[in-house]
Amino acid sequence: MKHHLMIGTWTPPGIVITVEFDDEALTLKLVQKTEIPHDEPISWMTFDHRRKNIYGASMKKWSSHEVRGPTEIVHSSSHPMGGHPKAAEADTRTRAIFVLAAKQPPYCVYGNPFYDYAGYGNVFSVKEDGSIDKNIQNYEYCDKSAIHGMVFDPTETYLYSADMWANRLWCHKKASEGKLEVVGHVDAPGPDDHPRWVEMHPSGKYLYALMEAGNRLAEYVIDEQTHMPVFTHKSFPLIPPDIPNPKMYRSDVVLLTHSAQYLFATSRANSFDLTGYIAAFKVTEVGAIERQICLNPTPTSGGHSNAVSPCPWTDEWLALTDDEKGGIEIYRWHKEFLARVARLEIKQPGFGMNAIWYD
Repeated sequence: MKHHLMIGTWTPPGIVITVEFDDEALTLKLVQKTEIPHDEPISWMTFDHRRKNIYGASMKKWSSHEVRGPTEIVHSSSHPMGGHPKAAEADTRTRAIFVLAAKQPPYCVYGNPFYDYAGYGNVFSVKEDGSIDKNIQNYEYCDKSAIHGMVFDPTETYLYSADMWANRLWCHKKASEGKLEVVGHVDAPGPDDHPRWVEMHPSGKYLYALMEAGNRLAEYVIDEQTHMPVFTHKSFPLIPPDIPNPKMYRSDVVLLTHSAQYLFATSRANSFDLTGYIAAFKVTEVGAIERQICLNPTPTSGGHSNAVSPCPWTDEWLALTDDEKGGIEIYRWHKEFLARVARLEIKQPGFGMNAIWYD
């Protein structure tokens, strides 16, 4: 069977790349480069709940693109970052970094600015066709904040955010119209952990926080009364323990597989002379991390990316992107062994952000 994946770029020009993975021939090929607004490359993209729209973190804007098929992607709207008035100005280094789509009504889109003036999250309503409509809220974190990843609980009542620069995890509660109000925050276990990414088990009982500078994966349990994350004092390495130069690495993303029985996390290297790493974990039925299975080197440093993307409908296939060489590769996960089965390099500036599985 043939599957299509879409990938964005870190730098202009704005391009959405469609590739095709054949799970019988075990091949990857370039299908199409779709031009989008030149100054709106997508460093992180996600589908809406129907896979009919792509939402993008697009430099100084949030963008939406109608997906009519693997080779027919049409830009539909762009909106500037909200919150601090300087965030969207051309001469600040603030950029849109992460976007999350609600999977339950009212299907709002949630975006995180990053770097400077990033103390607010942005909430957007959507039109009936799924395109981004308007900014309905700019909710506050704190002056130090730089949020890089967010995740909802299974009911989409509570939102959890990883705050790299304030070194904490946040919890917000969602109202019926999609707006958010703060519940609280907890500091990361270590003073220099810098939480970058969060993932939640479908049981709603466990949250996983990836620490970019700490280069570890921390396990949290969700307090049933307060809904706040509580550190279980269990953490797992995302680079080899006692490596002599740990500051040469920064961890990237953590995501569950389709079955939620396994968890994958990655790290990147700050030098092209080094490799990043990909780790796999076995997860119990309720979400506790049972054991770390592997910590394998990746083919490159990963560059800005090294983002793993488990297939949404099977545990068998994982995509991994890097922008050191502009690569996407597919891995097979079978009997708790990880095998690379295909790789494709595309010479497009900034190529290799996250891959999203279309079909």
